[in-house]
Amino acid sequence: MSNLLKENITIALGSIKTQILRTTLTILIIAIGITALVGILTVVSALENTISSDFASMGANTFNINRYENTTKRQGGDEREIINPIISYPEAVAFKNNYDYPLSQTSLSFKATSTAEVKFEAQKTDPEISVLGVDEYFVTNSGLETSSGRNFNNFDISNNNYVCVVGSDFEKGLLKDVNPINKTISIRGARFKVIGVLKEKGSTFGNSQDLRVLIPIQVARSLFTAPNINYNLSVMVNNKEFLDQATDNAISTMRSIRKLIPVKENNFGVSRSDDLINRILSITQYLGWASWVIGIITILGSSIALMNIMIVSVTERTREIGVRKALGAKRSTVAIQFFIETLLIGQLGGLAGIIFGILIGYGIATALSFAFVIPWTAIMAAFLTSFMVAIVSGLYPAIKAAMLDPIEALRYE
Repeated sequence: MSNLLKENITIALGSIKTQILRTTLTILIIAIGITALVGILTVVSALENTISSDFASMGANTFNINRYENTTKRQGGDEREIINPIISYPEAVAFKNNYDYPLSQTSLSFKATSTAEVKFEAQKTDPEISVLGVDEYFVTNSGLETSSGRNFNNFDISNNNYVCVVGSDFEKGLLKDVNPINKTISIRGARFKVIGVLKEKGSTFGNSQDLRVLIPIQVARSLFTAPNINYNLSVMVNNKEFLDQATDNAISTMRSIRKLIPVKENNFGVSRSDDLINRILSITQYLGWASWVIGIITILGSSIALMNIMIVSVTERTREIGVRKALGAKRSTVAIQFFIETLLIGQLGGLAGIIFGILIGYGIATALSFAFVIPWTAIMAAFLTSFMVAIVSGLYPAIKAAMLDPIEALRYE
């Protein structure tokens, strides 16, 4: 059996070599379909991995209370837009003081600016640094860690110390070649001592998460004054099992602070990291479906092209088939020969498509700053798809070759 298989593979390879141009074009057609499928699935996998990493870092047992815009019921055929009020500082402080769910910690923060210029000795950065006013719980509630130094403590926050925690990019730029801990940087003329450096987070959709400075919230409020500052509240519950109860308790507390009557809807948002992940990943499913549609349409053309080349091959090799049958070859033997040839072409096209698809997907993911992962699901899907294409395309030509009458085949010119 193994000798027969080797013989069929040898014959198939010989046939492919004799029709190298036609076979190459067929392989390329198959490869294009597989490339489209694998390339899009690779980008989708990278996108999903990036989103999961970014939101999962917030913690599965964490939720945020923030402001958001939404739309409500149509009135008179037009959509009425409702803009939720900002979470003001008095409201944020009131929530932090009144929310007393057991084994939880509440963080209060706000973005002071996204265009700060930071100076160190004679050097300075471009005005693209984000400055956040935070409390001692912000780093842990946000899933952040320090690579060196320490986080803020209650003494730093309550005494409004001029200390800061910087992003990892400062070690590559402004504070390069020096130990950043205990160095003094300047923001808007105020001098801050660096007490910690955050671990690298990378970029999300082109926005660096490592070009930021964290300073005590009251210090930030004194340096950065602007109307309608929106404050963010983050709550971490020690036990994930109590997250639902803690969230309901937080909603009740915030409604009480805003004096909302029972019939009124919430005019603030509550978001959990796992909810956000599931919501966004559900959107990426449409991209996956789109890739399958594009891939199937292209692969359908590949199947037709592969079937065509095999039918032509059967026709050109009719006399050869007649000789083999006259020498005692069974119908199954002839069918297997052409089937193996079809499978070889299909798998070569699939392999080329997988390589091109991963390379294209990697290039796009890198350009968009997505976290690239090897798309094993896409690779398996591509192999199975190319295998099915070969089976469907090779079935009719193999049957046609097997059913040829040996006498008529020997007469064929």
